[in-house]
Amino acid sequence: MTTEYILRSLYRPGMDLSGMQPLQFKQTPQRVLLVLPTWVGDVVMATPFIRGLFERFPEAEITLLMNRHLYPLLEGSPWVERCEFWAPRKKTAEAKQQQRELLAKLRAQRFDLAVMLPNSLRSAWLCFRAGARRRVGFNRDGRGLLLTDRVPVPNRRKGGYEPLPLCDYFAVLANTLGMPHPGDGLTLYLTDDADAAVEQRLATEGVRPEQPLVVLCPGANFGASKCWFPERFAAVADQLVRRHDAAVVISPGPGEEPLAEAIVAAMSERSFLLMAPCLTLGELKSLIADADLLLGNDTGPRHFGRAFDTHRVTVFGPTEQRWTDTSHGNETIVKVEVPCGPCHKKVCPLEEQVCMTRVTVDSVTEACERELAAAL
Repeated sequence: MTTEYILRSLYRPGMDLSGMQPLQFKQTPQRVLLVLPTWVGDVVMATPFIRGLFERFPEAEITLLMNRHLYPLLEGSPWVERCEFWAPRKKTAEAKQQQRELLAKLRAQRFDLAVMLPNSLRSAWLCFRAGARRRVGFNRDGRGLLLTDRVPVPNRRKGGYEPLPLCDYFAVLANTLGMPHPGDGLTLYLTDDADAAVEQRLATEGVRPEQPLVVLCPGANFGASKCWFPERFAAVADQLVRRHDAAVVISPGPGEEPLAEAIVAAMSERSFLLMAPCLTLGELKSLIADADLLLGNDTGPRHFGRAFDTHRVTVFGPTEQRWTDTSHGNETIVKVEVPCGPCHKKVCPLEEQVCMTRVTVDSVTEACERELAAAL
């Protein structure tokens, strides 16, 4: 049976999630390196921590280290005055030179403190080689010897990890740094250039300003298992056009073009495919901020909708929703409970992916109509 519900955060302000006393600094750090996550959604869910870190060290020069293609996520914010970008993970001579140049830049800044949000050995190794005086991160994935301050993992259990909302997980590091719980209020900023580009794009495509704007993001970089079926997205979209005169705008990410084209081909009603080129991440923020409804899978753009309080319907399949739980409202989750899930496999190994096949067109359509009615 399909279940639908709104997520609520598990955290309580002021709770100590780590059991570790806050670090003591002889001198307040003046040069801080913050290593950001590598997934779109995780960066958005890190924004409460980022905001809290700037409040914790208001006089410090805080440098963000991130993947270059994720910079538009934070563009427009007051946090991007100092940024460095990961070099490509390739063995070419050019990539190796870029890696050396990045390391030299980081060493030259003589960081007093490096804070790692990712759990990767790679991030700890780079901060160690960069000579950061204090290196703070979770003590996992074999990187403990590279950290000066090893933070116990709060949700470790035998054989894996207990699901914990990512904002609460990052709050453990916040507690270690003497910060209050940053909360789970996701924050993104818009830019005038991206706003103007999206407005022009929609006008050119023929979207009428009076139409309810429904944005459909059907892909997921995680893997095919997260993606609901194109023909079912198409059936829901057709219903929204017929019943509500909705402008259904389909915005795929790079590599998701075939999926978006399959939805358009399966639809009977008109839709608007924003492809060739696809929107940038900055433009996608502007589009979702302006939308009346966002429909998609458990993927990065969903968190854009949270940040802008856009009404959302999210189809969940193989992933555990508790990892991304927040107190943001205006969201209906449509999912089914199955014996084999949540499995977090990128490709379903079974003959039938029941966590997705049992999510019906009717249940998603009903959820969309409720959220759309609340938005208008």
